[in-house]
Amino acid sequence: MSTGGTGRVAVISGGTTGIGLATASRFLRDGYRVGVFGHSAESVEQAGASLAASIEAGRAVASQVDLRKPEAIQSFFNDIRARFGAPSVLVCCAGVSPKGNNGPSLVATIPRGEWDDVLSINLTGAMLCCQYALPDMQNNRFGRIIFVGSLAGRTRPLIAGPAYAVSKAALSGLSRSLVTQYGRFGITANVVAPGRILTGMTGPASSDVNREAITRIPAGRLGTADEVSAAIVFLASDEAGFVNGAILDVNGGEFTPS
Repeated sequence: MSTGGTGRVAVISGGTTGIGLATASRFLRDGYRVGVFGHSAESVEQAGASLAASIEAGRAVASQVDLRKPEAIQSFFNDIRARFGAPSVLVCCAGVSPKGNNGPSLVATIPRGEWDDVLSINLTGAMLCCQYALPDMQNNRFGRIIFVGSLAGRTRPLIAGPAYAVSKAALSGLSRSLVTQYGRFGITANVVAPGRILTGMTGPASSDVNREAITRIPAGRLGTADEVSAAIVFLASDEAGFVNGAILDVNGGEFTPS
């Protein structure tokens, strides 16, 4: 597959861990210049170590950004433009899924702060990233926007809480709005919806929750971050130019919509 990535610039929110970091690595192998950001200083430091060779070569940058602060997002995009030029690919991968000792919050008792925080990061943060990326994409008449949704946003959430499920489901609505308003400018917007993927968020494969999840997955295992990143990079490629407004499920067969 020819990704057309050489010389292009990709920005990945939540790109310092898990699926986002795997995606950054794959983009770099395909010739992109890549900017990633995460919420914690620790994750940014770890990503910097993982991407060290590309950072030293001037092809990657890892920064700490709080998606709840629009000015911080805007500053990051300004820095990327100054370093690499206008981003042509945006991957919104950042997400939080809080749970208490007794599992996810109930709708009747979810704290307002938890609800606001999850939607602010998972949904509003993605919208803000689009706002800072779209003008250049529109001017250049090319853009690829990929949202990382979730199985929890596609069917009954068995593990995730209500705020997470709502935020991930809403990304498909944001994608459709982008298709309607920006498709004529050569910009595509799609969603990759992972199932249970072995990352830091899901914990060890041997946990009770994950062993139970595996019993529901026809593939008989958890997915990997590399498998999800392959789907993301395809949607960013030239070959995916006629794929617009799609939801690509990567869940081992756990959810198979008609």
